[in-house]
Amino acid sequence: MNKVITKIRSGIGGYLKDNILFLTFVFASVLNGFLLRAFTVKFNYSQIKPLMADMAVILLLALISYVFKKPRKQFVYLLVLTIIFSILCTANSIYYTNYKSFISVSLISTASQLGGVMDAVTENIMEPKDLIFLWDIPVIIVVYILLKRRTRDYITEVKEKRKRRGYALGTFCVSIGLAGIFCSTLTGTDYSRLAKQWNREYVLGTFGLYTYQFSDVISCTHAKINMMFGYEESEEVFNKFYDDKSKTEETSEKSNKYTNIFKDKNIIVIHAESFQQFCMDTYINGEELTPNMNKLAREGLYFSNFYAQESVGTSSDSEFTFASSGTVAINYWDRDYTTTQKMLKKKGYYTFSMHGNNGSYWNRLNLHHSLGYDDFFNYNKDFNIDETIGLGLSDKSFFRQAVPKIEKINKEHDKWYGAFLMLTNHTPFTDIERVSDYEVDFKYKMYNEEDGMYEEKSAPFLEGTKLGSYFKSVHYADQAIGQFMTDLDNAGLLDNTVVVIYGDHDAKIKAEEYDRYFNYNPFTDSVLTEDDEGYVPVDDFYYNLNRKVPFIIWSKDGGYEPTEVKQIMGMYDVQPTLGNMFGFSNVYALGHDIFSVADNEENVVIFPNGNFVTDTVYYDSQKNTYFDLTDYKNVATAVSCNQVYKDDPNPVYMDDDQGLFKTTVNETYCQDSCNARINDGVVDEDYISNYSNYAEERINISNAIIYYDMIYKTDHGFSNNNMNSDNSSSGANSVFAPPENKRTFGRHAA
Repeated sequence: MNKVITKIRSGIGGYLKDNILFLTFVFASVLNGFLLRAFTVKFNYSQIKPLMADMAVILLLALISYVFKKPRKQFVYLLVLTIIFSILCTANSIYYTNYKSFISVSLISTASQLGGVMDAVTENIMEPKDLIFLWDIPVIIVVYILLKRRTRDYITEVKEKRKRRGYALGTFCVSIGLAGIFCSTLTGTDYSRLAKQWNREYVLGTFGLYTYQFSDVISCTHAKINMMFGYEESEEVFNKFYDDKSKTEETSEKSNKYTNIFKDKNIIVIHAESFQQFCMDTYINGEELTPNMNKLAREGLYFSNFYAQESVGTSSDSEFTFASSGTVAINYWDRDYTTTQKMLKKKGYYTFSMHGNNGSYWNRLNLHHSLGYDDFFNYNKDFNIDETIGLGLSDKSFFRQAVPKIEKINKEHDKWYGAFLMLTNHTPFTDIERVSDYEVDFKYKMYNEEDGMYEEKSAPFLEGTKLGSYFKSVHYADQAIGQFMTDLDNAGLLDNTVVVIYGDHDAKIKAEEYDRYFNYNPFTDSVLTEDDEGYVPVDDFYYNLNRKVPFIIWSKDGGYEPTEVKQIMGMYDVQPTLGNMFGFSNVYALGHDIFSVADNEENVVIFPNGNFVTDTVYYDSQKNTYFDLTDYKNVATAVSCNQVYKDDPNPVYMDDDQGLFKTTVNETYCQDSCNARINDGVVDEDYISNYSNYAEERINISNAIIYYDMIYKTDHGFSNNNMNSDNSSSGANSVFAPPENKRTFGRHAA
């Protein structure tokens, strides 16, 4: 028995001695995978399962190193893998900070857009922890150098073919064994989510980094193959969906009091960059942060429960969804979409867009042509770059220079539609500090016993923070919109015109910024921690529900009763809603006219990752949990010091009042209160299942429209079940070819 034990110990010792570099690589790669999960999905999932999966994949890849006879080649192979995996970890960590998801090879084509926002990545998104994953690169180099210097036995042993075969076989068996044990723990839901790849957080948290990335490659490759060979299946699903939809709408869609109220009016659309809805409910020292937007909201139709539904394309995604009901801007701009611009052109409208950034950014020169714009005025081609803030021409200068262009268009065309893309309020927001004197401190008064007077105090509050810079930037954007409206009115351009304003996406402000915002005590100039009684957490549900953006429809001519619409609404509902008001319709729209949704029915907003929100719950498909929205008020407008004292600005400090600020539990928003809303039984499993299926169906239809150019092929006879539509565009004749570009943007005066 002792001989057996001795032999085993000798074998293990020999293996460890001969495979130091190999084991260093395996340990480092598995550790990085663990660290990535710890920094992102944290410990919401089992740690044993992804560890086994990561170990199985790493061992399988590492055993290839035994093919190489020379240690140097083995080292080069392992070093290359180390670099690749370290970069993957770093990229996923950065990406998760911004999108709460993980990278995909399908996003490689969007990497070209990073150059224009690199400051935003380094200043606002990248964190020191993102660079931790690079530690293993120098380590594996140092290990190799030390091995090479310390012993020749290492070089001799590795060259022994028989040993290398034995090590490779043993490694393979261990890898397969771990994979087998791991697979035995999986459920049908696990396999389904791995295949669909929508719930990337769940996939990485369950399967580990390396299985996720390989699965993603396979999934993307399968999607490309399906684009060539999977047309018939998608066509069948597409046709069935719209056949059923047309039958349903024949009985449910009816005219309402907003039908055709704006027919034949001019349209100004303001794309409000990174403008979040909670800013409109925010007060700084008792004054509105966004007085101009608030005025428009009070005088117009204000949709206060509105979500942008954007994906990784952020602004370009919102432009597309606003127009058509993806990141399509880079990869799928050349499809034939049924857009608002095209439908208005059929009604005699001239359509144009303006932007203070380079026209090639996010492929807008091509995208705007595809959306149906007649002209795209952009950057130094059409504007004098006389003031730069952030990424390009400042919003105030942009709007000021836009007015005379609109006057010229108004003289030349009876009806027109113009989209104006704002830019200054774009992450990282720091450049606004150069030009803004807007204060984001907290002012209060304190009695001075020496002179018997009350003196004004100023707590720094948000000064010097990223959220503070964002508020300053939002205030600037609001001023720019106010100036634009005044200039338009003075030029007579608001007569017979409807103004539509929407926030394109949230500001991507990190959770820790809100942690300070929620828990800052100005009277002690301190921030509460989780151990303090009055602490309010930045729960994922709180964070996601705060990502709402404003949507406003306003007309100087009136014709409606000013209304705040509190029903849940998404960007894909905009086109049907505007269509009802302006007299056009799109049979392919995935959203609804919000005013046609019955009072006893719920609307639903679907997000690209499979999450959804209704008037009752917000459902997180990543964690399979929901949050009860009954009587919920946005935490971002309720608990911070500026909001608590919005009706009592510049308060007088008293020990028995302000001195007790945030010293007791916040019964409405504390962690226990938040947890009490999660999976509390307000809806049943059938409710979640039905809406999840609803979301999946519409995501599949959206993919079919984008991937296969399904609208064009259906309208032009490539479909077996042709749908009649008068909203199509001409295009190429090949089934798999994109629509042919028949014209370029018209020439225009600057």
